[in-house]
Amino acid sequence: MLLGDLIAKLEDEAVATETLVRVGDLGLVAVMTARAAEAGLPLGRYAAWAVRHYADTAPDDEWVQLMGALGRADDPGATCLGRAFAYVLDACG
Repeated sequence: MLLGDLIAKLEDEAVATETLVRVGDLGLVAVMTARAAEAGLPLGRYAAWAVRHYADTAPDDEWVQLMGALGRADDPGATCLGRAFAYVLDACG
């Protein structure tokens, strides 16, 4: 599945939850859920925003690190999403 397709499907709460669990970091899921609630957004919409924000704002060195992580990953999609979510949570306080 292409990243753009996944972002569109994150609007579905079941897909969003499944995707976050697939990332494999329950602490990250908890923080994403809390941030979504703080923003007054459903989890899926917040997750989609986070991936878009990452794609739009991550600096070059983050992309280089992501490419290295993808080369070592068993699940490149989960790795990409995990980095995107972590980056946005760190960058947006």
